[in-house]
Amino acid sequence: MAVVTGLTLVSPALAAGDAAKGEKDFKKCKACHAIVADDGTAIVKGGKTGPNLYGVIGRQVASTDFNYGDSIKAVGETGLVWDEAELAAYITDPKAWLVEKTGDAGVKSKMSFKLNKGQEDIAAYLASVSAQ
Repeated sequence: MAVVTGLTLVSPALAAGDAAKGEKDFKKCKACHAIVADDGTAIVKGGKTGPNLYGVIGRQVASTDFNYGDSIKAVGETGLVWDEAELAAYITDPKAWLVEKTGDAGVKSKMSFKLNKGQEDIAAYLASVSAQ
């Protein structure tokens, strides 16, 4: 019984988003972002304006070989790691997320796109792609 209870407590956090819906919704993201596995396999061909999103869930913020803005680099230097909830909050409003994390109302974000719905689904999709 304790095992079932434990699984019940964990599963809502994991099931917050629908990876299948997120895969479809990722088309909004691929103008700027690609998903390319570590071995070079292109999972989703996309733009290079934003960083490669393969493995983003579980990775330290702003820790890949990409020209990140100073504000998000400062957040990464705190050791914050992307999880589904943080990524969903970020893509809802990147500048507001940066203000919250840095405490600086004057921060600038290179990502101007805001996603009004489906954030949890895209985060779940990115988590599922990275887990393959």
